[in-house]
Amino acid sequence: MSRENQDKVRSVSTLLCLVGKTALITGGGGHVGRAMANAFAELGANVAVLDANASAASKVSDDVAAEHGVKTMAMGLDIADDMALRAVPSQIEDTLGGLDILVNNAAFAGDKNLSGWAVPFAQQSVESWRAALEVNLTAVFSLSQASAGLLAKSGAGSIINMSSIYGVVGPDNALYKGTTMGNPSAYGVSKGGLIQLTRYLSTELAPHVRVNAISPGGIWRNQAPQFVERYEKRTPMGRMGKEEDMIGAAVYFASDMSAYVTGQNLLVDGGWTVW
Repeated sequence: MSRENQDKVRSVSTLLCLVGKTALITGGGGHVGRAMANAFAELGANVAVLDANASAASKVSDDVAAEHGVKTMAMGLDIADDMALRAVPSQIEDTLGGLDILVNNAAFAGDKNLSGWAVPFAQQSVESWRAALEVNLTAVFSLSQASAGLLAKSGAGSIINMSSIYGVVGPDNALYKGTTMGNPSAYGVSKGGLIQLTRYLSTELAPHVRVNAISPGGIWRNQAPQFVERYEKRTPMGRMGKEEDMIGAAVYFASDMSAYVTGQNLLVDGGWTVW
């Protein structure tokens, strides 16, 4: 870029514009994934929705296309299937023409077929540990590696990794007392590893691809009332998060609003981690 072009300040609307870009969102059939898909599409991006639940992916894909008039595609896929996962970028290129934004949003939050998840540490199982690391960390490594070429070709590629406050701080187990909820060690470990992978990739893939992370606080999902009360009391903003709270961070990292930002972890937690 010439010095003359560097001195020209683009408008906010220009910096935010995603017209002509394509975004892939893993876990796109869920609450946060749907919110991001709609946000990107509203700004003009085409969207690929990938989810283990194929019908949920199709629903989001169809709804986004109908509402925003962009191209979409749905992909039903278990991201622990590495061979299938590595084929995803080329499939998106064939259908949507390229890839500019990768949001690693899918997460392992327990499996009814696996024991030893939301239980005290002494009862946590190796099987659940491995499953969490496979989805929350290994799949991110694999998909990012497979997507790196297309993202670099974009000229403004962006990877956004969805981590967690528990990738930054330890759990407060008092929050879960008297509920069926818990905070497994594998969750925080995998999310902490994801933040470090973000830092690593930000240097490895620069300058053609930016890599950043978002670490949400707890998002309201009709949890046990005593948990919600404790959580909100401990949060400076006095409430749990919601899907809408994640949109600003996602759009910021996906767009040229953050063209000079890479390797960062943005905590969207209502102030949870300040004390």
